[in-house]
Amino acid sequence: MSRVLVPPDGSPNSLHGVRHVAREFMKDRELEIHLLNIQRPFSSEVVRFTGRRDRMAFHQEQAEKALGPARQALDRSGIPYTVHVEVGDRADCIADAARRLRCARIVMSTARKSSLVRWVEDSVTNQVIERTTVPVEVIAGDAASSLERVGIPAGVGAGLLVLGMAAD
Repeated sequence: MSRVLVPPDGSPNSLHGVRHVAREFMKDRELEIHLLNIQRPFSSEVVRFTGRRDRMAFHQEQAEKALGPARQALDRSGIPYTVHVEVGDRADCIADAARRLRCARIVMSTARKSSLVRWVEDSVTNQVIERTTVPVEVIAGDAASSLERVGIPAGVGAGLLVLGMAAD
C-alpha cells in the first residue's frame, strides 16, 4: 500500500493535486490518501488575549473551510482518505507529516508562475522540496494572474534600478 500526502490550502489551484491523486486512485485502489491542512499560528499578541480552546476552534473551523472542496471531490468519487490538521510553518508541517506518516510521496499543486516570482514569494513548494527527503510531485495549476506575471517582475526590476541609481 502506497501512502500519498496532499496538502490542499483551499485555493482553486490546490484542487488540481487532489484531482490528480483521485485519478491515480482509480488506477490503484491500494493508494492511501492523506489530506493535510496547515493553519498559521497566531501572533504572540493574539495568543496573549485569547484562550487556547478558542484558538484551536478557530483553526479547526478554518481548516474545514479550506479542506471542504478537496473532501467534496474525493467524497463524490467514493475515495477514502484521512484528514490531518496542523498549526505551524507550512513547509515544516508538510515535511514532518510526510515523514511521520511514512508517505511514499507528496503531491502539491501550484500556480504556473515564473522563477522570479517564485523566488520573490519564497514558494512553499520550493521550501518543501528543500526540507524533505520524500519525493515531491508538483502538479501545475492555473496560469498566474497578470499582476504576478508582469507586475511583480516589473516591480523587482524597478527596485533594482533604484538601487543601482542610488549606488552611483
